[in-house]
Amino acid sequence: MTTALRPAPAALKQTKLRPRHLLIGVAVLLASTLLSVLFGAAELGWQRVLGEIVAQLTGGVSPLSEREAAILWQLRVPRVVLGVLVGAALAVSGAAFQGVFRNPLADPYLLGSASGAGLGATLVISASAQHGTPIPVQLAAFAGALGGVGLTWLVGRSAGRDTATLVLAGVAVGAFLTAGQTFVQQLRVETLEQVYMWILGRLTTTGWREVLVVLPYLAISAFVLWTCARLLDLLGTGDEEAAALGVHPGRVRALVLVAASLTTAAAVSVAGLIGFVGLVVPHLVRLGVGGSFRIIVPLSLLFGGAFLVTADMLARTLLAPAEIPIGVITAFTGAPFFALLLHRRHA
Repeated sequence: MTTALRPAPAALKQTKLRPRHLLIGVAVLLASTLLSVLFGAAELGWQRVLGEIVAQLTGGVSPLSEREAAILWQLRVPRVVLGVLVGAALAVSGAAFQGVFRNPLADPYLLGSASGAGLGATLVISASAQHGTPIPVQLAAFAGALGGVGLTWLVGRSAGRDTATLVLAGVAVGAFLTAGQTFVQQLRVETLEQVYMWILGRLTTTGWREVLVVLPYLAISAFVLWTCARLLDLLGTGDEEAAALGVHPGRVRALVLVAASLTTAAAVSVAGLIGFVGLVVPHLVRLGVGGSFRIIVPLSLLFGGAFLVTADMLARTLLAPAEIPIGVITAFTGAPFFALLLHRRHA
């Protein structure tokens, strides 16, 4: 597969994460998180929210009532933390897919996870509308995402062992699962709106449960990708060169894809299908500070969280008390960026 954009020669020389880049990433993440906590659809007043945070840190008197404090700590703050985790998960998964397929236009939904999650969620939503079901939508979406990736892997392995075949298998499986989702929607047209809103993506929380769903998968994936970052750099030189250096390309790709698919499935299960995060964030990191995955992986985690939590703040506040699906906000940002990448590719 061809790359859409080559990093500058100076960027290629940077293979280690510099402290100032890490500090900038942490600062951006903390600033975006604080702004998202201060501002929301509920009219708490940013000064009073800031006073509540200071009171919690110092043991002072809170300016918020008990009900307002509950809204802040049981609804808004978990949602902000969830946004950070989902954004980090999608961004680091996008970086992983781009490294495995050596294509900066690859994204976390490449292997059928999005279509599988959509079908799983649609089946449960439709069944709940007709008969009621004890199966949560999140669990069905998670199982569907893993099922889509697993089916893609089986189809790809039966046809060949190269990454191009795996991508084509993902396209075929995605089309098949999307057709199944459309068929189910047509059978239960009264669920179209609910399914559509889920597909567009939304960070809805009922406390900290959703955060605990995503956190372990993100932690495992981040650890695996961090340890495999140097190996991904070696894979970028070609399979023969990597094998000559003692790397087993097939095993590395399988490990990275499993880790990235797991964290993608977890993110999709709680937030729906939020596009462009896994495409835009790793690309911006690559353009800004270098093409080594020892740089891209940790900074994608930080900037991915900052990107999505900022998008969610805009989704909550722009038309408050109405809420814009977060996928609409990320698409407004990502679609022009994707068009710019295509333009630069053919320039």
